Amino acid sequence: MYNIFKRIIDFLIALIAILILTPFLLPIIIALILTGEGYVWYFQERIVFNNKKFLIWKFATMLKNSPNMEGGYLTTLKDPRITPMGGFLRKSKINELPQLINILRGDMSFVGARPVMEVSFKTYPKEIQSIIYSKKPGLTGLGSLIFRDEEELITKVKEKGLNPIEFYKNEIYPFKGELEKYYQNHYGFLTDFKIFIGTALMVLFSNDKIPYLLFPNAPRKEFKF
Repeated sequence: MYNIFKRIIDFLIALIAILILTPFLLPIIIALILTGEGYVWYFQERIVFNNKKFLIWKFATMLKNSPNMEGGYLTTLKDPRITPMGGFLRKSKINELPQLINILRGDMSFVGARPVMEVSFKTYPKEIQSIIYSKKPGLTGLGSLIFRDEEELITKVKEKGLNPIEFYKNEIYPFKGELEKYYQNHYGFLTDFKIFIGTALMVLFSNDKIPYLLFPNAPRKEFKF
């Protein structure tokens, strides 16, 4: 019953949000057309509910050929592949707002495990792969709260001379997997509501303590360089 209720709420809030935000997003669309390489939307294949695939919507923030340039699919702070508007859109998370369309279509929910590319999905431990998308992926989630400044973390990894891809594989994804397992084990309205509130607070205050104030028993990890 909760899944049905969640889908109805997702649809209604996404529809209302699109109607309200469209006038405010039009200047961003125009600015994207006039800057960078002149394209607005970025579509990328991600893993979705029941481990199927879909195309996620985002505002374009990087050069079209960025996956084939140095850095691959990992992005750092002040990455030279980021377009003039891209830095602001990524920092503010406005680049994620087109995923309201994915939510309206039923590809995603507002809250759930963040959908990842297949290459990233395969780095999760097998037990995590089997459960992480047993519920619809989300615009935000527990992993999103704790890894809000992921680009900053990857920048530090590179500055220390470490291989960021290996760091993802050996450090970040196993920990993200534990976070998503925690979410699945505590799945319900209260958990989703706390994540939704936590996301709003993180946008306003960007305080790393917020996720653990809301979820004091969630897995913790201190990355050592």
